[in-house]
Amino acid sequence: MSETTVELLVDRAEISDVMHRYCRAVDSRDWDLLTSCFTEDLTADFRSFAGREVVSGRETWVAAVRSTVGGLDATQHMTANHLHDLGGDTAQLRADLQAVHVLQNDLGDAEYTVGGYYTCDFVRRSDGWKIRHYALTVTWQRGNRHVLKLAAKKMVG
Repeated sequence: MSETTVELLVDRAEISDVMHRYCRAVDSRDWDLLTSCFTEDLTADFRSFAGREVVSGRETWVAAVRSTVGGLDATQHMTANHLHDLGGDTAQLRADLQAVHVLQNDLGDAEYTVGGYYTCDFVRRSDGWKIRHYALTVTWQRGNRHVLKLAAKKMVG
C-alpha cells in the first residue's frame, strides 16, 4: 500500500470519527464534546428540519441544539453509508442519518424519528478534522413531531 493510500484511509477514518463523536455528544448531552466537532465559524443548515434558519457560529449552534435536545428524555443518532470526497486539508462527507427523539408526554406518541442525510464540509486543523458547514436533508419522518416543541418548552420553563 502506498503512503498516499494510507493517508487517505486515515483521513477517511478520522472524518467518520468526527461524525461518530457528534452523534455520541448529542445523545449523551456532552456539550463540550459536541463543541469540539465544529470550527468556530460553523454554519448549520437545518431548514429541511423544523423550518430552522441557517445558524452561524459554533457557540450559537451548540446552544440551539442544547435548548431542544436537553429537554428530551433520550435520543439516538445513527449515521451510516459515509461517502468521503477528500482534497488536501478539506473534505466533504455525506452520511445517511436516522435519529430517534423520545419524550414522554400527554399529547401523543413519545417518539419522533427522522431519516435523511447530512452533507458536511470538513477542514483539517492543527487539532484534527472539524465540521465547518453541515446541512441536514430530511427525507422521511414518523411519530409525534410535537416531541421537539415540547422539549424546547421544557428547557425554557
